[in-house]
Amino acid sequence: MPKNFPASGPVKLHTLMADNVSTKSLKSGAIRSDLVSFDFDEEQELVHNSFKPMVREGRFDWGELAIVTFLQAKYYGKPLVLLPAVIGGRFQHQCIAYNTDRGTLSPGELAGKRIGVRSYTQTTGAWVRGILQNEYGVDPATVHWVCFEDAHLAEFSDPSNVERAQKGKKLSQMLLDGDLDAAMLGSDMPNDPRLKTVIPNPKKDALEWYERRHVIPMNHMAVVSEDLARQRPDVVRELYRMLLESRDLDTKPVDGLQMRPFGTEALRPALETIITYAFQQKIIGRKMSVDELFDDTTRALGN
Repeated sequence: MPKNFPASGPVKLHTLMADNVSTKSLKSGAIRSDLVSFDFDEEQELVHNSFKPMVREGRFDWGELAIVTFLQAKYYGKPLVLLPAVIGGRFQHQCIAYNTDRGTLSPGELAGKRIGVRSYTQTTGAWVRGILQNEYGVDPATVHWVCFEDAHLAEFSDPSNVERAQKGKKLSQMLLDGDLDAAMLGSDMPNDPRLKTVIPNPKKDALEWYERRHVIPMNHMAVVSEDLARQRPDVVRELYRMLLESRDLDTKPVDGLQMRPFGTEALRPALETIITYAFQQKIIGRKMSVDELFDDTTRALGN
């Protein structure tokens, strides 16, 4: 249902935001605004468990959302608008691992293998599959994907080479038990000496990839409802200011790179890349432009 916001003056926004490094000062109240206050949703321990109600029910006025989930939401016509503000970003080359108890495994040996990932549409999975396909020649269609969750968008169905893991199974444990040849673990990578990355020198390769493509892979970005964006562009600009101030207070560059870029033009190479990857993997049905992810207000932010 459409939501009406006050035509002017302060607003309180129902907000989805985890305890992120880059938004710590915003969420704690250290960064304040006379225009905006927040009703933070604390229902789910893991923020991605609230992405379904965000895209299916429009439960939140604004918050964080995985970029691939947003691309699907845009493709299926959900009333959300992207802000050019990265809440979480990292290189992804290190996020796929194998168990050395079963021998060695390189990118060129992934065809025909069983690879686990939380969801086929998980953003980390989309980045890693795209990197493997476009940098190492691995066709995702030749891999058997083992997934544990469905997509956040009800309209999407997994490809035919996706299998759902048995209920109660855990991704990392299946890898350690030998039920998977490799797994995309990301920040959930266990500290286990048996695990090694499929890409042998992930940091070196990631930095070289950055030098060629100028892409910092984003995971979560900020989004607002279309109702809020249309009715209160002043509030949207204030949200961007607060996010940027919090990022600059709470984070520092890594290897000389800002891992959470802000602004449409700064984000354009990464957004073009993840759009291409999502289209290649049939996560979205058409190759969208970067500019259509934003509206007139958000497209101008940071530029």
